[in-house]
Amino acid sequence: MVLNRLRSLSPIDAVAGVVALAALGGVIWSPKLSNAVAKATGAVKPVQVSVDVHSLYSADPEQLLNSAREEAALNIVIRNQPAGRVTLVSVDDLTNPLTAVQPDGSVVIADAPSTGLPRHARFVMEAQAEIKSSGVVIGGTKLKVGVPIELEGRLYRLNGVVSGVTPL
Repeated sequence: MVLNRLRSLSPIDAVAGVVALAALGGVIWSPKLSNAVAKATGAVKPVQVSVDVHSLYSADPEQLLNSAREEAALNIVIRNQPAGRVTLVSVDDLTNPLTAVQPDGSVVIADAPSTGLPRHARFVMEAQAEIKSSGVVIGGTKLKVGVPIELEGRLYRLNGVVSGVTPL
């Protein structure tokens, strides 16, 4: 009886069975499910991430930084992989003041003009991450100091470099 049923199966049925098993395996090992399991088991903990953005060119850099502060959250992309939304803690302007030595030997320090010169900024964010022996994992991607990262808000997309990762 069972042997007759197996003979009635075609190769297409076998391929459909393999595809169904592969789909089930993909669901079980998907990053979103892994993140949900990690949250449920307490493996996900808050971390603070600092990202330095150098050579920030903008017609009005102060408005750009203020808009980022008001938004209070942004999307991050690590190694060209979307890693989710994080909470913005602070945005600091790291632009160095202009320094000039005068002929009499005195030093004059002035703020950099708001336009014309590139600005530098540090974005400090808080995210939920898995802390493993190999490092911090956000959105299925390892995050370490020196990793290039994209910050994307409503009005901007900036390229930066991770300058600090601190578990909280």
